[in-house]
Amino acid sequence: MKFTKMQGLGNDYVYLYTNEELPHPGELSVKVSDRHFGIGSDGLIVISPSKTADCKMRIFNADGSEAMMCGNGIRCVGKYVYEHHLTDKTDLAVETKAGIKRLHLHLKDHAVALVSVDMGRSIVEQEVTVTAAGKTVPIVCVNMGNPHAVWFCTDADRQPIERIGQAMQNLPLFMDGINVEFVSVLSKNCLRMRVFERGSGVTMACGTGACASVAAAVSKGYCPPDQTVEVRLDGGSLFVTVDGKGAVTMTGPAETVFEGEMEI
Repeated sequence: MKFTKMQGLGNDYVYLYTNEELPHPGELSVKVSDRHFGIGSDGLIVISPSKTADCKMRIFNADGSEAMMCGNGIRCVGKYVYEHHLTDKTDLAVETKAGIKRLHLHLKDHAVALVSVDMGRSIVEQEVTVTAAGKTVPIVCVNMGNPHAVWFCTDADRQPIERIGQAMQNLPLFMDGINVEFVSVLSKNCLRMRVFERGSGVTMACGTGACASVAAAVSKGYCPPDQTVEVRLDGGSLFVTVDGKGAVTMTGPAETVFEGEMEI
């Protein structure tokens, strides 16, 4: 199996391109994601031809479950298809489980340096209070094609995110699991965010989580609509704009780590 390992702000995946249906992609994701006996990643992203877009992506978490969407992953998909000469377009449509997403590739020296993604419309729900791991917290639930629970806290760096994030997976409110964002408001145009992703645990970054956090912040009046907000994650910064109708645009880097072959 030929593969490419890529990362967006430290959110790393193994990428494959195939014209055929993989028989057991979830099992393969578990194998390649193992950081001791595999390649090491937050999951597996399979790229293939699409009948409705320029390409199709499927995302499998490190535990083998399939995700609807991945903001960091889709930026790397754009870089992959352009630099592997599968397209010469800098404006792409990518088919995902959460619908077709549109990308703009920013080139530097004929390579993709940054990718802007039209993430579609965020759906922000009313704030609710939940208790997880003995801690009662107010959260804003946001749908970005996948589900998020955003908690605005005083200091995101001091929160036990693994303990609380794991406990939230077992709440009856989130029967299918939930991505949990721990967010501190640094200014009206800057948020600090850490994340627990369902299926992968604590990760360096989450693109859809950054979008959900800004959408929630706009809904609560912490950040203004139609202005770029920097979201500082463990792996670096993403830049997100949410307009007055909830439409979200995200811009950030995509990098190739290495390429190789693995027996499967």
